[in-house]
Amino acid sequence: MAMNLRWLSAGPCWRAVRGACGELRAYGELRAWSPRCAAGRLCRPPGTACGEQSRGLGYGPPVGGGSRLRTRLAAGLAGLVGLAAVAFGHVERAEMVRKSSGAQSASLGRPEEEDDELARRCRCFMAPPVTDLRELRRRPDDMKTKMELLILETQAQVCQALAQVDGGARFSVDRWERKEGGGGISCVLQDGHVFEKAGVSISVVHGNLSEEAAKQMRSRGKLLKTKDGKLPFSAMGVSSVIHPKNPHTPTIHFNYRYFEVEEADGNTLWWFGGGCDLTPTYLNQEDAVHFHRTLKEACDQHGPDLYPKFKKWCDDYFFIAHRGERRGIGGIFFDDLDSPSKEEVFRFVQSCTQAIIPSYVPLVKKHCNDSFTPQEKLWQQLRRGRYVEFNLLYDRGTKFGLFTPGSRIESILMSLPLTAREKIKGKPTFLS
Repeated sequence: MAMNLRWLSAGPCWRAVRGACGELRAYGELRAWSPRCAAGRLCRPPGTACGEQSRGLGYGPPVGGGSRLRTRLAAGLAGLVGLAAVAFGHVERAEMVRKSSGAQSASLGRPEEEDDELARRCRCFMAPPVTDLRELRRRPDDMKTKMELLILETQAQVCQALAQVDGGARFSVDRWERKEGGGGISCVLQDGHVFEKAGVSISVVHGNLSEEAAKQMRSRGKLLKTKDGKLPFSAMGVSSVIHPKNPHTPTIHFNYRYFEVEEADGNTLWWFGGGCDLTPTYLNQEDAVHFHRTLKEACDQHGPDLYPKFKKWCDDYFFIAHRGERRGIGGIFFDDLDSPSKEEVFRFVQSCTQAIIPSYVPLVKKHCNDSFTPQEKLWQQLRRGRYVEFNLLYDRGTKFGLFTPGSRIESILMSLPLTAREKIKGKPTFLS
């Protein structure tokens, strides 16, 4: 019998484990995420290009309700990041393709620039950066440049790790453009040997903040200095939801983002947000300990108070109020992170992105070949129904995206599983 996810502390649901997966078939032919760059070097883990990490990270006290206010606005960014996902149709070869008409070209510029460090890094990505390379070269120390490269590296590393584990389906790549400014890259693996649906998407967007978003900020006490009613913003992030086939392999979600708003007087407001959480169908104490320990180690590099603070925030956020239960076993969640400095918060986010693969992939390898019964598969479908309920009823990013003009609806709903069930009057109902 499955254990109610509200009671993680009540103990694990023990069962025999057949063991980890066997030898994984290499995917060297997938050019977009080849494990080696064109120069023959291994692609770096996300964010390793930056300097030494520092301790003592925190975030400033909210002013006039700013913490909740920025949480709502950054949730909008999560919706924008969701725009990066494609409708999950037939899985295609993972390669650097530009499906969207008018996709921006990442020009390398002069011949001497074609083999510089930035160009070599970009060859490891799933597709060229959203921002033109000439622009990235002009502002190498700008946080927008650093964050865009970080999310591109994160996307490539995660896609590489997932495809190697799956050994079946391949990632398709969709590089899209947003007419209001910016664009994104959506990577999708579907109907694989291990994963039913895996999406890893990035978006880099800019323009003017919508009036609705500005109203939400003002309603929470933030005074914004607009010019002619306009409020320029820049936002970028990486977002992913992974739904495995085996009911003993957990689902993972992560999202990391950066936001800037420029006021009329030239003052720039900035903050980071994000998190990572695990949703198992069957509780396994060893898996839960491994996942949380890995996230804690990443947080502890920057201060001992961060993990307990962000773990509680995650527990409170992923709560299905009408069911009286949590969506999964949590993880970390943070928003409005704007101190002590951009560089220190950025290094913290780097550490978080570097913890994604080691926190999750070992669990997939451990359980991907576990045997399961039809009843266990049914329970997985019912638990996915809870996942659907939360995302459609409570997730701020989903709601923000659905009510944003010009949104790509299929992309916003990328977090939903391919299949789910809901038990109505004693009989499971199929949802798809």
